[in-house]
Amino acid sequence: MPSLLQVENLEVKFALRMGELTAIDGVSFRLERGERLGLVGESGAGKSVTGFAVINLISRPGYISGGQILFEGIDLAGLSAEQMRDIRGNRISMIFQDPYASLNPRKTVRQTLEEPVVFHNRRIGGGEVKDRVSQVMEQVGVDPGWAGRYPHEFSGGQRQRISIARALTVAPEFIVADEPVSALDVSIQAQILNLLMKAQEDLGLTYMFITHDLSVVRHISTRVAVMYLGTLCEVASADTLFASPRHPYTQALLSAIPKLGAEKKRHVKLKGEVPTPIRLPSGCVFHGRCIHVNHRCREEVPRLRHLSSGSWTACHRVEEGRI
Repeated sequence: MPSLLQVENLEVKFALRMGELTAIDGVSFRLERGERLGLVGESGAGKSVTGFAVINLISRPGYISGGQILFEGIDLAGLSAEQMRDIRGNRISMIFQDPYASLNPRKTVRQTLEEPVVFHNRRIGGGEVKDRVSQVMEQVGVDPGWAGRYPHEFSGGQRQRISIARALTVAPEFIVADEPVSALDVSIQAQILNLLMKAQEDLGLTYMFITHDLSVVRHISTRVAVMYLGTLCEVASADTLFASPRHPYTQALLSAIPKLGAEKKRHVKLKGEVPTPIRLPSGCVFHGRCIHVNHRCREEVPRLRHLSSGSWTACHRVEEGRI
């Protein structure tokens, strides 16, 4: 059976006055049905751009300049806007980072949730629409009796629950969640994460979960992909990645996580600054900050290679067995 999502050599560029910016450079990964893939990295790593590209929501001045995005064999990158609307109508959905910004303040919750149902199901009756809205509100823990309220009448956590409900109204198979808990209080984040996992269990969903928070990644992900400056550094199961990270960048990220009650470990300090995407360095894009850099790193671009541990890592030093 083919993968639900297969991304091959994805490239995304932005045409700017000062030159062309490479946001995504040769990213490849697969997502199996029922998985929760965590996409993690620093700000500017290209996580959100990858998520938007996967569901073909990149707008000018950005454009997909190369590669394939195969959703059950269908190349989404080659579809028209109308064809993509059909797929988003019943197969793919998205949860945005800021629930207040993504909800129309002039529309009630009922109007917000009814809109995608009616738009993608033209022949559906009014009673069926109301039933569907009530059903998804109950699924996300929001009282259907509040459907006549406006977004500003809800707390941040409730607004994000409504955003999740909007994503569920079209009964999708695959959801891209772009930093869905970063704008929420820590006390609310776990509730939303548990809600997403419960929805997956009940509805058979598959997630791409974009975040910079490693604790969130560990809580929700079955597999993790680590990005740096538009490239993939490492892809592994969550257990393998957190127990035995192989790429120097992944090791530096994980070493920065505070661990209460654990024996203090050496913090991996990165050197230098993140280079500009307008002028990417030759060779490995991480070589200017890596403590293991050598001549090969400066000249040759590393490719993801499958390791005996089951993870995939793009690092010359790992390939050579030196770390």
